[in-house]
Amino acid sequence: MTQRAIPVAETFAKWRTDPEYVAVYDSLEEEFALAEALITARANADMTQEDVAKAMGTTQAVVARLESGRTKPSTRTLERFAKATHTRLRISFEPESPARPVRS
Repeated sequence: MTQRAIPVAETFAKWRTDPEYVAVYDSLEEEFALAEALITARANADMTQEDVAKAMGTTQAVVARLESGRTKPSTRTLERFAKATHTRLRISFEPESPARPVRS
């Protein structure tokens, strides 16, 4: 029996029509952004999770948890990750959407 693969983009587009799904997905934006940044830093450093773990003095499981987006790491942990991946940690504050008027 042949199974038909369902394209991710097609499935995502269908899910995005559900307001409840959109609300939950959007509430996780910061977690996804952090996970993406960690994975990108590691990939750009051409390192495995094991490589990063060794450089941080921890285990691969800890790095996997960091990259999953399900944990809220400390600034110290993020600095160690940055050092391990030969990157620099930068934290910024951005305006919420939609922008609120500034009071004088």
